[in-house]
Amino acid sequence: MDVTGRVGLGVLAREWGRIGVLGFGGPPAHILLLRRLCVERRGWLTPEEFEDGIAATNLLPGPASTQLAVFTAWRLRGTPGALVGGACFIAPGLALILALAVLFLAGDPPPGVLGAAAGAGAAVPAVAVQAATSLIPGSFARAGRARVARARWTGYALAGAAAAIVTGPWLVLVLVAAGLTEVAARSGPRSRPGGKGARSGDKGPRSGDGRPRSRSRSGPGSGPRSGGRRTGPAAGLPLAVGLPALGGLGAVAWVAFKVGALSYGGGFVIIPLMRDDAVNRHHWMTDGQFLNAVALGQVTPGPVVQTVAVVGYAAAGIAGGLLAAAVAFAPSFLFVILGGRHFDRLRADRRVQDFLTGAGPAVIGAIAGSAVPLAAALGHAWQWGVLAGALLWLVAARRGVVLALLAAGAAGALAAAAGLPVA
Repeated sequence: MDVTGRVGLGVLAREWGRIGVLGFGGPPAHILLLRRLCVERRGWLTPEEFEDGIAATNLLPGPASTQLAVFTAWRLRGTPGALVGGACFIAPGLALILALAVLFLAGDPPPGVLGAAAGAGAAVPAVAVQAATSLIPGSFARAGRARVARARWTGYALAGAAAAIVTGPWLVLVLVAAGLTEVAARSGPRSRPGGKGARSGDKGPRSGDGRPRSRSRSGPGSGPRSGGRRTGPAAGLPLAVGLPALGGLGAVAWVAFKVGALSYGGGFVIIPLMRDDAVNRHHWMTDGQFLNAVALGQVTPGPVVQTVAVVGYAAAGIAGGLLAAAVAFAPSFLFVILGGRHFDRLRADRRVQDFLTGAGPAVIGAIAGSAVPLAAALGHAWQWGVLAGALLWLVAARRGVVLALLAAGAAGALAAAAGLPVA
């Protein structure tokens, strides 16, 4: 299906902006809204093309639902479409989260606001636990049925959890090490599909030999492939590595870069990556304020990665928040614009699949492990009651995150009204 150039930029701005406004609930909601628009309502993409887009963007580090929004817009109108669609998808949530950051991080906010923030923050560890447990079945199935493969899966998950609790900024190295270890472990002879070592979690269509089948594309990326020249965010790593030494906005940019370009799994895996820098290293925020930032990222529309804008605001005001958002989301645009034409080949590369088979459980462990320091930051007895209620709602009953955080915020406001400590 070739619709490239037939979809106006104004249409992209309107439709992707609408999703940015309505996209409460994180990646599942974003994927659902994008599919309804592109496949069901407009017929711009076939179901197979859309599913391929999900699978391809899930191979990349950073916020997967943002990359899917950028990718679908790129498929429809090339680079201009990716820039317009992606920006309009991000902008509504960014504007709202910065406005709320001004309110919640003010020097002397009203007690009701402090209580709502403390209540919502108390539910955040439960959100992390729910996010981790929801990812376990698919990741465990992907490891295969072999006992040794499942033992490795468990080891990677435990390593990720320990790293999130004790290593702070070195978490990324643990995730990469888990992925590389799995690549090495699977480098020998392969089992045939359906056998003991087969992976059941790989997405996308299969050819006769069980490998992912690439489709020819008629969109902007269907031209000749470039050679071995290295492009994209990796080419800018030497510059980024020097940013922390600059301090101030340079440090904000470095934290945001790690969130956008080095975080496999997106979503909640950014929490342990940001917390050590924002709270312990640079002292931009207290533990309580960081919990508030995470809660704001959950209750506002758009990608959860917008939490980094609150960290940037705490460090350097509105300019810091805008810089953090720009740096965190830039890799998503670059990955798609510069690498979109190679997504089929990336999906078919067994080494990439093996890397994700190892890094995936480490990410899950890191998300679960992040609940420990988040819970340790709770300073008032009533917050533990809120946390217990959130755990029952989110993990036991498996209900929605947004409603849980709103209820927790209301409980905090009531606690403030009753005279309980909230600051």
